[in-house]
Amino acid sequence: MSKPLVVSIPHNLGKAEALRRLQGGMSSLKSQFGDKIASIDESWAGDRMDFRVGAMGQNVNGNVQVMEEQVRVEVQLPWILAMVAEKAKTFIQKQGTLMLEKK
Repeated sequence: MSKPLVVSIPHNLGKAEALRRLQGGMSSLKSQFGDKIASIDESWAGDRMDFRVGAMGQNVNGNVQVMEEQVRVEVQLPWILAMVAEKAKTFIQKQGTLMLEKK
């Protein structure tokens, strides 16, 4: 197993608002990328979400930790997807920022 990909996304929303936006944002990701993603399973426990995504014949596991001034995303990429880790990091940062910035 490769080392986890960790992305920190700063925000100034406070924990409660960031949590609200991210909880609503997962359904938009499902509809936006549904043709590329076979499945998305998410489970929230307080300010932490554990997730599993099926894409390109691979399963990706990870978690999202919502904090007062940042969101920390940790993803375990299978070795085949670890080769595109930088692209994945950029994608996660962009999508997370969009979810946190939208009104």
